[in-house]
Amino acid sequence: MSTSTLSQTQEILQDNFDYTLFSWSKQKGHTPIAVEYAEGVYLYDYDGKRYIDFSSGLMNVNIGHGNQRVTDAVVKQMQQVAYVTPSCVTKVRGELGKKLAEICPGDLNKAFYTLCGATSIENAIKLARLYTGKHKILSRYQSYHGSSNAAMSASGDPRKLPVDSQQAPNFVHFDLPIAYRWDYGEENLLKECIASLERIIAYEGPNNIAAILLEGESGSSGCLKYPVGYLKALREICTKNNILLIMDEVMSGFGRTGKWFGFQHHDIVPDMICMAKGLTCGYLPFGCLMVSDKIAAKFDDTVMAIGLTYSAHPVACAAALETLKIYEDEHLIENAAAMGVYLNKRIEDLKKIHPSIGDWRNTGLLGCIELVKNKTTKEPMAPFNAKPDEMLVMNKVAAKIKELGMYTFVRWGYIFIAPPLCVTEEQIEEGLAIISEAIKIADAAVTP
Repeated sequence: MSTSTLSQTQEILQDNFDYTLFSWSKQKGHTPIAVEYAEGVYLYDYDGKRYIDFSSGLMNVNIGHGNQRVTDAVVKQMQQVAYVTPSCVTKVRGELGKKLAEICPGDLNKAFYTLCGATSIENAIKLARLYTGKHKILSRYQSYHGSSNAAMSASGDPRKLPVDSQQAPNFVHFDLPIAYRWDYGEENLLKECIASLERIIAYEGPNNIAAILLEGESGSSGCLKYPVGYLKALREICTKNNILLIMDEVMSGFGRTGKWFGFQHHDIVPDMICMAKGLTCGYLPFGCLMVSDKIAAKFDDTVMAIGLTYSAHPVACAAALETLKIYEDEHLIENAAAMGVYLNKRIEDLKKIHPSIGDWRNTGLLGCIELVKNKTTKEPMAPFNAKPDEMLVMNKVAAKIKELGMYTFVRWGYIFIAPPLCVTEEQIEEGLAIISEAIKIADAAVTP
């Protein structure tokens, strides 16, 4: 068929299929949305159909789509200077660092600018090893830290399995049981998790462990919760054993959980914070590694052997600085906390009418519905790392969600709810109505 006979949407799709590759997917069988423009919590395709974005892109467009304040800041910076080497400085580089130091707790006052979440993680790992002289990194199964080599090796996500033979060395994983399927009481869950971690530290040797890397709040693994008191106990263990604590706030940072950072729900201060996503809300690729004064001081007279061509990119810094101002000016973090409370209440209502809703895990606006085949046995509608034939029901649920005008992240038996922080109660109702209708498909698959 010649391009002259294709509709605009078909031509756009065909060019993408013919000349681009899609991540985390087989390359045939895609039915993506051809997005023409986006505004607030909505995406619009070339045929005029509107989709409510209930996962903020990939949990990153926290301020909502199409905020022209960021556009204006970017254009202004590009008119001044679009790029300087990282050995030069710009006004905006220092202003952003100062603002981030104000936001971060404790002595987390030094910013090393990166390109994305994965490069924040990579450089945190390098810096932890340089600072401590130790080599092992501990992290959690059922976590995700990025797709580059060390970040993927640190992850406990099955996306790493096809490239396991290429994994980086000296990464050790530990497990945290899921409270939803733990039958021995919350107090015993905390005891077991702490005891298990202490055993692993003893086995691996605390003098070999540079850092423990954890998400501030769990994201794409299913918004899995830490036992109450876990991160506080972990902080004490790290301090006792001279192990650095690195918090991955790439997804849970910048208001997503109703606070600037997810770890702030747990009353701790880490040694490093990895940032990206909500720092610029996807308007430009950018990341940051915030480092404590204590760690930074080591490199006052020692070469800090990390670097990136586009570190401290002035245009990305301008986008980030304006984004931080938007969070404050539009009271988005406060709104995320308030809408999270409203969302929790409404999901409890849905639980009463949908037999397939087994669990709801949420902090602020980082939430996940887990669908099950049976509420008593808690058998998942689709298991961890489900095979294609185990995804039949969930694929139908996901297709129905899209058909009804919603874009969101559906993975295994999970439906994620993480709309932009500017969302209103009315828009939450609009989105939940779509999800409720789609979940009827899963309800029909519930077993006695």
